[in-house]
Amino acid sequence: MQIISPDYLSIDGEYKKGYSVAFDEQIRAVGVTEDILSLYPKSEHIATPPHSVLYPGFINTHVHLEFSGNSTTLRYGSFMPWLSSVIQKREMLTSSCTTEIISEACQAMLQSGITSFGAISSMGLELDACVATPQRVVLFHELIGSDPQSMQSAFENFVQRFEASAEYQNMRIAPAVAIHSPYSVHPDILGQAVAFAKERNAPLSAHFLESRAEREWLESSTGAFKPFFESFLNQTKAATTIEEFLASFDGYPAHFTHCVEAHEEELRKIALQGHTIAHCPRSNRLLGCGTLDLERLGRLNIPFSVATDGLSSNYSLNIFDELRAALMMHARHDLLSLSKKLIRSVTLDAAKILHLNAGRIASGYDADLALVVLPQAPEREEDIALWTILHTQKVTQLYIGGKQYV
Repeated sequence: MQIISPDYLSIDGEYKKGYSVAFDEQIRAVGVTEDILSLYPKSEHIATPPHSVLYPGFINTHVHLEFSGNSTTLRYGSFMPWLSSVIQKREMLTSSCTTEIISEACQAMLQSGITSFGAISSMGLELDACVATPQRVVLFHELIGSDPQSMQSAFENFVQRFEASAEYQNMRIAPAVAIHSPYSVHPDILGQAVAFAKERNAPLSAHFLESRAEREWLESSTGAFKPFFESFLNQTKAATTIEEFLASFDGYPAHFTHCVEAHEEELRKIALQGHTIAHCPRSNRLLGCGTLDLERLGRLNIPFSVATDGLSSNYSLNIFDELRAALMMHARHDLLSLSKKLIRSVTLDAAKILHLNAGRIASGYDADLALVVLPQAPEREEDIALWTILHTQKVTQLYIGGKQYV
């Protein structure tokens, strides 16, 4: 048993001073330091630096690791030129993306306090790295296929990748299901995938309404996507509509990524069905896709996570870089209350989204803990979340399942 006694303990959005946590692989007790020390007198007491704050380990719900070798290869600025560059450079980037490079990306996330992440896998290249990393990994096997002639082979390949990762469930790997997007997955194969997720009780994810071009294509088969589909897939009409795509997920909550082009009616449907949203502010900015409306999400009570997306559309996988971007992007929101919401989005809310027994410092939860150190002692508790986001690049201590990794 170990006991850690930071200056401040983050518990359900509040910061408790003079509290400690007793833990082994799980959190066993949380309370006033004197009480915890008397409860476990023979435990190892972990020293912490001054001005320390203990958080649940941070969770990145949406990251692509298969393009972790990219830095300047792909084209940023707007969505369609970026997508075209992905198609053109895909083979080169994936062939050069070794297990070592992916492991370095996992280690970078670890240093910023990410104890769990949702990896979107379209080819299965990251499985070895995910098995080796100490973090908990929800491995979303992505399904892509809008050509009716190749649907069945695409689905069979998806099932093979899912089953291969399921063999490692006792090694912190949880297999999950991802739909690439409404414009790239045929409705028939989409239905099979959702049914498969329901049968396996697996987390389910999908990119949804990331760009204006996507919305125009799904609404009227026009816009910037039209020449793209005619050139690459000999397709002149969208295979589904926005409404049909959303209806495919009825009765089973999904985690939709981006949604910056979602209108009120789509967000109401998302709220009604208990879906959630992954917000990737830096990716949206770099691809010229706009900004997710957090005010509407709050009004409709739609939970969201802040996630990094992958290095195909970002310059780092550091969760604090992402939180700072979100803080600056949503300038209409009160700074202090937004800071608390953002911290919650990468802890408790993210854990619920990925079906993890984490994201909260409370008895019975997994002992995934991240210690950060503030530049000085805060005079007001309300500043702690903001200071954490502004002044943290790397965590000072990190525990996963009670074992220290930083």
